[in-house]
Parts: sequence; C-alpha cells; structure tokens
Amino acid sequence: MSDQLLLILIIAAALMYDFVNGFHDAANAIATTVYTHALSPRNAIIMARTLNFVGALMHTAVAYTIGKGVVDSNFITLPLLFAAVMGAVLWGYFTWYFGLPSSSTHALIGGLAGVAVFNNGFDFSVLIESGMRKILIAMVLSPIAGILIGLILITIFSWIVWRMHYRKTAKFFKRLQVLSAAFVSTTHGMNDAQNAMGVIAIALMSAGAISDFHVPMWVRVASAFMIGLGTSVGGWRIMKTMGRKMTHLHEPIDGCAAETASGTVILLASLVGAPISTTQVATGSIVGTAAAYRLGNVRWSIMLNILLAWVFTFPGAALFGIAVLLIMRLFTG
Repeated sequence: MSDQLLLILIIAAALMYDFVNGFHDAANAIATTVYTHALSPRNAIIMARTLNFVGALMHTAVAYTIGKGVVDSNFITLPLLFAAVMGAVLWGYFTWYFGLPSSSTHALIGGLAGVAVFNNGFDFSVLIESGMRKILIAMVLSPIAGILIGLILITIFSWIVWRMHYRKTAKFFKRLQVLSAAFVSTTHGMNDAQNAMGVIAIALMSAGAISDFHVPMWVRVASAFMIGLGTSVGGWRIMKTMGRKMTHLHEPIDGCAAETASGTVILLASLVGAPISTTQVATGSIVGTAAAYRLGNVRWSIMLNILLAWVFTFPGAALFGIAVLLIMRLFTG
C-alpha cells in the first residue's frame, strides 16, 4: 500500500472518528437542556452542531498534545496511525451500540499508545512520559472538578433565588440555560474536535506533506464539520442515557449549574492543551448537581455501567487497534 493511499485512509479514518465523536460525546452538551425543556431536541442539536464547529476553529492546543505529546514522533508510522484511529472508531461504535457514553478521547489515546507499544515490542519508552502524565492527571481530575463545581454552583444558585417565586426562577434559568448549553457546546469543540486534527497533522508530517507540525486550516474546518455532522445524526441515543437514565434534572436551575460546571472545566483544560473526556466531565457535573439535593437522586447502577466502560476504554481501543494493525500486516505481508 502506497504512502499516499495510506495517508488518505488515515485522514478519512480521523474524520470518521470525529463523526463518531460527534454523535457519541457532543450530546453531553445539550442533554440536560432538553430534559429541563429549555430547548427542544431539534433546536438543541442545531445549536450544538453549530457551536461545536465554531469552538473547533478557536483553539489548537489540544491538537498539539495529541500530535506531539503521546507517542515519540520517531516511532510513528502511517500504518500505526491508521490502526490507532480505526481502533478508536471501532471502540466508539461498539460502546455506542450499547448506549454507553464512553470517552472518544480515551479511545484515541488508548489506541495510539497501545498500538505504538505493541508495534515496538511492548517497549513503553516510545510513549512521551510528560505528555502521558499530563493527559492522565487531567483525565482523573476533570470529572472530580465537574462534581465539585456542579455542587458548588447549584448551592450558590439556590441561595441567590431562595426568596424568588418559583415561576420567575424557572423562567430566568430556562433562558440562562440556553447560554450555558451554548458554552458547553463551544468548549466541547475546543477540546474534542482537536483530537482528529492532531492525528491528521502528525500523519501529514510523517508523509512529508508538511515540513513541521502544525494544523492546516483545511484540517481544522474538515474536523469541525465532521463533529458537527455527527452531533446532528446520532446525538439522541447518548442524550437519553445522560439526561434521563443516570439522574433526573428536571429544573432549569439544575441544568444551568451542571452545564456551567462542565463548560468551565472543559474550557480550562482546552486552554492548557489537556485532552479530557467531556463525557466524564458532563457526568461528574450532573452527579454533583443532583447529589447536592440528595444522593438518592443519582441512579448509581447506571453510574457503575458508565464507570466500567471508562475502565475498559483504554485496553479496549488498544486491542481493536492492534487487531487492525495485524490485519494490515496479513494483507500487506
């Protein structure tokens, strides 16, 4: 297989990954907005896809971390990149089929790291220690931050409005929640859409199409378009799990607190170039907001299923990626 054809396949696979990311993760930004009736599903999805596109064009720090902070570029090959991205895509479809909001970011990093280590005789030195440390710390802290900020915000909001009439409060926060959902949608594009950009950029550099690592504008636009398209096509299934099965956030004040908490954590991570699981952050924010009232408001059995999906994402995506790499070797000799 020629390098040119393989480069085209990698770009296609990365854009497919962004599409999967769109219908797998982007609904997190609008699930609570729909279930508190601040927006209709149609209008919420239109807003999410549009602002995901805008956010993806605003920042590229996360793309640089994905492209230069996971695997040493001296060990990156085009077949490795293709297998890693396809591993993430296949894992995304696998978990989407069961309606589990696992992390597309975890899947891509797991695929990249797993395939690289396997391809180099299980030598973990091919991984960039500082970059992996940064990624893992952000992934652990971000959902915890979502829980804490969600809990703090709903407490503050409740103190502010406790003397206000219910209808007035609901009307105010229903309007405000549209802004909070827009905030999450934009920051989601700033973080998750960058993953595919980083892969395509490193593939272009490995193939000699660009001389140094940077994200061309056409890559940014294509990635932004695909994540928005994915949101339009498949967001509803994960939205159902996030908004209804895990907990009940019926009131706009709750949804506003959860979304503002999510957007804040994702924005901070994006600005420092830390690729995080927006699913984990959104889940943590919802849990923190619901638990502020009563721990019984959270359906912990659904939380357990989601946690299991998170645990298995790294090895699962790595195994899918390794399988793709072995198949490629079988057919190319």
